[in-house]
Amino acid sequence: MLAFFRRLTHSKVGVVITFIVLGVIALAFAAGDITGLSSMTGGAGITGGDVAKVGKAEVTENELKTQVQTQLEGFRQEQPTLDMATFINQGGFEGTLDRIISSMALEQFGRAQGMVVSKRAVDGQIASIPALQGPTGKFDENLYRQVLAQRKLTDAQIRSDIVRDTYAQQLTIPSTGATQVASQLALPYASLLLEKRTGTIGFIPAAAVPAGPAPSDADLATFYKRNVARYTVPERRIVRYAVISPDQVKAQAVPTDAEIAKTYQQDRARYAATEKRTITQVVVADQAGANAIAAKVKAGTSLADAARAAGLEASTQASVEKAAYAGTTSAQVADAAFAAASGAVIGPVRTPLGWTVAKIDRIENVPGRTLDQVRGEIAAALGIQKSAAALSAIHDKIDDSLSGNATFDEVVADQKLTPVTTPALIANGINPDDDASKPDPAIAPLVAAAFQAAEGDGPQLVQLGTDGGFAVVALGRVVPATPRPLAQVRAAVLRDVSAERARQAARKVAADVLARINKGMPIAQSLAQTKLPIPAPRPLTASRAQIAADPAVHRLRSR
Repeated sequence: MLAFFRRLTHSKVGVVITFIVLGVIALAFAAGDITGLSSMTGGAGITGGDVAKVGKAEVTENELKTQVQTQLEGFRQEQPTLDMATFINQGGFEGTLDRIISSMALEQFGRAQGMVVSKRAVDGQIASIPALQGPTGKFDENLYRQVLAQRKLTDAQIRSDIVRDTYAQQLTIPSTGATQVASQLALPYASLLLEKRTGTIGFIPAAAVPAGPAPSDADLATFYKRNVARYTVPERRIVRYAVISPDQVKAQAVPTDAEIAKTYQQDRARYAATEKRTITQVVVADQAGANAIAAKVKAGTSLADAARAAGLEASTQASVEKAAYAGTTSAQVADAAFAAASGAVIGPVRTPLGWTVAKIDRIENVPGRTLDQVRGEIAAALGIQKSAAALSAIHDKIDDSLSGNATFDEVVADQKLTPVTTPALIANGINPDDDASKPDPAIAPLVAAAFQAAEGDGPQLVQLGTDGGFAVVALGRVVPATPRPLAQVRAAVLRDVSAERARQAARKVAADVLARINKGMPIAQSLAQTKLPIPAPRPLTASRAQIAADPAVHRLRSR
């Protein structure tokens, strides 16, 4: 049956039939089997905790709640300040419910036509998710379980969503080709976008229209109630944290004289006297060519010029030690180069890549350094190592405590840390109750961690910077999105009401101007009759594509 539908959708007649069939399906579900929210319709045949019914399937309150929360978390990846109230006000609730209903409808239609999504297919989709692949590059069952726990999802929910999406894809993807039309049909419509129009445009600024009488208290209250979302403070969170920084382990990170002396002895070769040389060389494929270049250099030509004359390019290694030079050439070339005097020409010496000709440009003898000379250098390096080790030990100890369900207060007391409690912050770290509040980059990772946590989650460890410091972070309290009282935002409401009235008045003036223009009055004369201090009309030329892209240009009066 599925193959028949796929073949059908690729024919011209099939395209029409496909859309008719899908339309009938949608109409059937809308007219008979899908009912609205039970809380809003008094049930409408939906029982218990069900919010919608699609054929024989039901959308439960828990399923809808989980899906809405999942959608919100997904959008928060791009918009961290988004809260549930804003998400719902912007249509997130209805959009999620519509998606569930549509996917259920398609799933049931697919099953009715004999379509099947196997368990193996679902397993393959889960295993192919990159975020669920472990260090070996293969699906990690433990990682999958951790993600489910973090998202408060079950394996059955994930599999159900994948099955529904697969049915939807199998039913809709074959019809995507139907959106293509022949070029002979598309060309006339595409050409319309190039059509240009010239006209005159006028503007009625809201600021130029009299504001009218001052709004009354009742007017402000009505406007406030109708636009309460505009005066709502987003969800806030109180964050509790304690920082463990390198300064707190400074005393433990001071190396002893014995440790410094031991390190010096272990790295003695590093501080011993050494010889560095600056060497210019060229590698030639054949011995005869290398002999010719070596002869020219010995006669006074620079190695770079001699190599260039042969179509080659010489290279120079400056202040290089023997071991490093041998690593880039060969032991034989390095032995010869470091045995020769300054200015000497070496080679040709055979190497795996050809024949090497080299010249010793400079010899630099670096004296050895005593323990006293490098004591500060060694002490600084050891201090960093010991500080990192001390911080790591504290981190591991706290991690073990948290694994044992220790509370934030218990960790702070055990480690003698200084706890900090922030005011109620929104996701960007600002305290909306403080006009002078600004985001603090130092605690931005801590605020982000708190907004990713759910109420009831235990404390977590968050890395800070690159110096090994970290923090213990706990979610103190979630303050739901709350409208500010009218008394608190009265000035803003008054400003918004006045601006809204000015826009409405300007719209009415514009409508009167347009009415006179439509009766034959020139646009300049119609604007002048407003007797308002508005800008003079000006000519405007635009293509249909520009008009479509800019709604303001739709007011263009054609000639």
